Amino acid sequence: MLPNPYSPGELPRVLAGREEQQNRIRGYLSRIGTYGEMGGPLLVFQGPRGVGKTSLLREAQRDAEGHGFITAWVSCRRSAPFLPDLVSRIGKAIETADILPRAEKGRWGLRLERIGVEIGVPSVVKVSASASADRYEGDPPRGARISALEDLLHETSRQVRGRGGAGLVVFVDELHAAARDDLAVLLNAMQNLAGKREDNPFAVIGAGLPSAPAALVKAATFGERSTFLTLPRLQPAAAETAVAEPADDLGVHWTSQALQAVVSEAQGFPYLLQVLAHATWEAARPSREGVVLDIDDVNAGLPVADDQLTTMYSARWAAASDLEKKIMAVMAGAGSTTVTRAEIAATLERPTQALGVPRERLIDKGIIEPVGHGELRFTMPGFDRYIRETLATGAPSDATDPALGRLGAGRRRRELPPASDGGHDTPQL
Repeated sequence: MLPNPYSPGELPRVLAGREEQQNRIRGYLSRIGTYGEMGGPLLVFQGPRGVGKTSLLREAQRDAEGHGFITAWVSCRRSAPFLPDLVSRIGKAIETADILPRAEKGRWGLRLERIGVEIGVPSVVKVSASASADRYEGDPPRGARISALEDLLHETSRQVRGRGGAGLVVFVDELHAAARDDLAVLLNAMQNLAGKREDNPFAVIGAGLPSAPAALVKAATFGERSTFLTLPRLQPAAAETAVAEPADDLGVHWTSQALQAVVSEAQGFPYLLQVLAHATWEAARPSREGVVLDIDDVNAGLPVADDQLTTMYSARWAAASDLEKKIMAVMAGAGSTTVTRAEIAATLERPTQALGVPRERLIDKGIIEPVGHGELRFTMPGFDRYIRETLATGAPSDATDPALGRLGAGRRRRELPPASDGGHDTPQL
C-alpha cells in the first residue's frame, strides 16, 4: 500500500493558500537580511484552532533557515513560563549551527549560563556557575530579567550576523497561553532593543488564538503596537490544492466529486481537510499509481473521520463548566451560524455582563470566536451539531436531520451527496 500523504495535526506536505502570509513573513525578515537590523514589532498570526497557524510558522521557520537565519522555536503552555525554553532553544540553535570558533565556545557558554541565571533559569546553569543561582530569593526582579533577555537576543543575533548568517528568528507558538510576566519581559526587551535596531538583527514571530492580542495588552499596554494578522480559512481552490497535490505526487488522483465533497465538508479548515483526506486514503488503501479516489471512498472513510472529530468535541464539552455549557447550548440551538450576546443572555435570563467571564473563557479556549459587533460563532464546523445531539440523547444520536449539518458527531452510516457537475469517474488531475 502506498503511504498516506495526509497528516492531521502535523505540518501538511502542501501548504496551500498561505502565499500572502508567507510573503508577509519574508518581507518582515528581508529587513534583517538586507540591513542587518531588527525586523520590527512582534508579528502575530491569530485564528481559531485548526486553521493552520502552527503549520504556517513551521514553514516560515524552514524558509528562514534556508535563507541563512538561525531559528529558535518555543511553544507556550497555559500560564507556564516560556523564557526557560527560549534560553535553552537559542543556546542549542547556536550550538547546532556551529558558527562559533572553538576559542569562543567556552566564553559563549559561560555567558549563556549567566544570562540564564539572570532570567531565572537555574536549570541551564552548570556547576561552574551554580553558586550564583541563589543570589535572588524567588524570581529575579523583572528589570534584571528584561536586561538579561536583551543581552541574549542582542548577543546571539550579533554572533550569527558576524559569522555570515542573516540573523536570529524566534518563533513563539500558542502565544495566548503564555505566562503574563514572561510576555511582559519579552515585550519590554523588544521595545528597548528597537531603540538601536541597527545593532539587533533579529525578529520574533508568534501565533495564537484570537485572545492573543488581549493577552499581549494585559502583559504590557504597548503590546497593542504588535502587528496582528488574522489567518483566514482556506478558499476552495486552495483547499483543493492541499488535498489533490499530495496524492498527485504519489500518482493517485481524486475525482472532482470526491475532492469537492471533502472541501465542502471541511469548510476551509486545514485540519479538517487533513482528517477527511486521511480517512479517505485509509478506506481506499491505494497500492499503486493510477488509482482514483472517488465519492465512495470518501463515504467509506467518514466513520473514521467522524469518530476522530467526535473524540475531540467530546473532550471540549467535558472540559467546559456548567455555565459555559449553557452558553454553548444556546448557540448550538439557535439555528444560525452566528448568535448575538444579547440573544444568549435573553435565553439564559441573565444580564449580558454576568456572562462575560465564561464567554471570554470559551474564546480563550478557542471554542467560540467573536464575529462582527456583539456576535459569536463556533470556531470548528460540526461542534454545534455534536452539542445538539448530546443534549438530546446524552450521546451523539442516530437521528437524521439534514438541518443539523453533517460533520462532527455522526454514529450512523452517512454519505455525502454527489456533486452536481459531473460523474465521479473523471479524475482531478
